[in-house]
Amino acid sequence: MGELAALATSFCWSLNSILFTLAGRRVGSRVVNRVRLALAVLFLSVAHLLLYGELLPVHTAPFRWGWLGLSGTIGLVLGDGCLFQALIFIGARRAMLLMTLVPVISTLAAWTWLGEALSLPEIGAVLLTVGGVAWVVSEKRSGQVSGVAREDKRRYGLGVLLGLGGALGQALGLVTARQGLVGGFPSLSATLIRMLVATAVIWLLTLVQGQLGATCRALKHKTTGVLLLGGSLVGPFLGVWLSMVALQRAPVGIASTLMALSPVILIPMEHWVFREPVSPRAVAGTAVALAGAATTFLI
Repeated sequence: MGELAALATSFCWSLNSILFTLAGRRVGSRVVNRVRLALAVLFLSVAHLLLYGELLPVHTAPFRWGWLGLSGTIGLVLGDGCLFQALIFIGARRAMLLMTLVPVISTLAAWTWLGEALSLPEIGAVLLTVGGVAWVVSEKRSGQVSGVAREDKRRYGLGVLLGLGGALGQALGLVTARQGLVGGFPSLSATLIRMLVATAVIWLLTLVQGQLGATCRALKHKTTGVLLLGGSLVGPFLGVWLSMVALQRAPVGIASTLMALSPVILIPMEHWVFREPVSPRAVAGTAVALAGAATTFLI
């Protein structure tokens, strides 16, 4: 069940990235980040009311609010904020290559903090999956310039650091969330707490920075609103909820590995939406990554 939830998370995040890419080109990544969290809280609160009879999990133990709130701040505010800016500085290909480090970092963190060791076959499956993903996203695409000869080195270096920060933030967000999920705590309640704290933090920063008016004005376009609504539904709502289910029912290393398949799943999506060519290497890398993912079911 945990592995299936992790795979479903990858599909949700793939579709989410397409919708948010289209929206981000219109209003900017910061506006997208702010609005997606607010909409996700709305969706999650309604779902929580229907399933548990209350809008918010107000009776949750303080230690869960602490761990899950910390997880939301690290993963959804800092981690995703770094990733969105890295996409601008170094492009989607390089940024997504750095995000393949999430399973490695989360596995090491879970082993260090949670004592959650993986067997040798499981480690092999993780490495196979990460290797396939990295092979796909590191491919040079037509029209791209390799290296940094024609790029501003300072901007490129900062983009790499932001990409690493995004990977670190997402990995640590997964591990800290695991602490708040102990004892069979409902994954929907956990997702709502993470999202609520992250939304409060990011909108407080928006107010401090004086960006509230600019953010609201950016939402006047109907097409942008539809893209943000759809992206928030399949990403911060369904995707993050499923990721909590995956973390609850599968080892952190396995769950984060399967959730890292998004860049591979994006190949046909990008081909359809952005007319990106699909190369033999992309197909081969997809096969390798999926073979690693399938191995996790057999171990």
